Formats: sequence, structure tokens, C-alpha cells
Amino acid sequence: MSALIPRPTTEIAPGAVHVPQWLTLEQQRELVTACRGWATGPVPIRHTRLPRGGVMSVQTVCLGWHWQPYQYTRTAGDVNGRRVAAFPDWMVELGRRALTAAYADAPTAADCTPDTYTPDTALINFYDGQARMGMHQDKDERSSAPVVSLSIGDTCVFRVGNTETRTKPYTDIELASGDLFVLGGPSRYVFHGVPKVHEGTADPATGLTSGRLNITMRVTGLPG
Repeated sequence: MSALIPRPTTEIAPGAVHVPQWLTLEQQRELVTACRGWATGPVPIRHTRLPRGGVMSVQTVCLGWHWQPYQYTRTAGDVNGRRVAAFPDWMVELGRRALTAAYADAPTAADCTPDTYTPDTALINFYDGQARMGMHQDKDERSSAPVVSLSIGDTCVFRVGNTETRTKPYTDIELASGDLFVLGGPSRYVFHGVPKVHEGTADPATGLTSGRLNITMRVTGLPG
């Protein structure tokens, strides 16, 4: 019953905006189909290995630029040496529409306007029921343009912290399938993470029967 009740757009902190149910079911299905294609390559989805030897529990595939801690490159030297799939123009438009939706009531919250926002990379993370994401900042980009985040599949607990520390104060919210979340302006570099995924909450109509897809669009600020 609760899924039928519209949830309001909420500014969790200045520039950190949650827009529930932003993606339609059709858009979610299209994104799931696209992500399945990208997951097969040219650089396939993988568990990223961290510099100290640990392995991330989420699986990641990248578009436009390849991310590995803590840098972006055009080719995936830590996987198969191939160039990652291109960042499609239609995702640029999707990112611009997302900013318009998030900052409609707070247009000064971002460091750019929707018309000038031009993401050039996406990190696509897949969470199974046991995957987690520790508190971290998205700061490998040279640009302070907002990060646009889209959720599909299982609902997760999303923890929004502060810019100084991984610990409290933080706010926990739930991100459900179709939700949009934007980190920009004063909240561009807040620590954030995913401490829990609620297994079995995905709607099969999205094309994803289990697990959670998280698509984050960013502006690297890198040339070429």
C-alpha cells in the first residue's frame, strides 16, 4: 500500500536532494536492459580490488571513463586493458533532466545549471543482498559538478553524512526502485554509503528480479 502513496521530494541537506519514483517503470526496464549489455563488455562488470588488497562487495562496470581507486582512465588496465564503452548522449540528457527535477525549487544549490551539466562517465554498481558500500566521498573527479544517482531494484538504506568525517552526524533514508538522488553544491563531497540492501523488495516489472542497480553519473573534468 505504501508504494501507492506519493513520496515528496526532500532536501536531506543543502544540495542533497531525494526525488522518489522519478523513473517510470518503462525507463527502469530500459536502463536494466542497457546495463546488462554494458556488463558484458568491452570491459565487463567486476569486483573492484582496492589498493590494500581488499575487494569491494559490489560489482562495477563503467562508461566513458574507467574508475579504479583512485583515478579515471580511458582503458581498464586492472581488468583487460580495453577501452570502456562510450558514455551515450541520451544519458547526458537524462542527467540534465535529473538536475532539473532535483533543483526545481533550489536552482542555486548546484555549481552548474541543467543546460550546462554534461556528465562524461557513469559508475554502475550492482548490489546483491549481501553487498554494502562503506562511507566514502566522491572526490576522484576534477569537477565539482553534481553527482546524479539512480536506483533500480531492491530498496536500500542510503546513509548521507557530512563533509568532515565518516561518522555521525548522518541521516539514513531509503532509496527505492526508480528513485533519484543528487549530491551537489554544499553536499557534493559529503560522506555517504549503503549499509543495507533489503532483499526481495525488487519489482520484477523493472526487469530486475533481485539485487539493486545504482547508476551514478559524474563529470570527471578530465580532457579528451
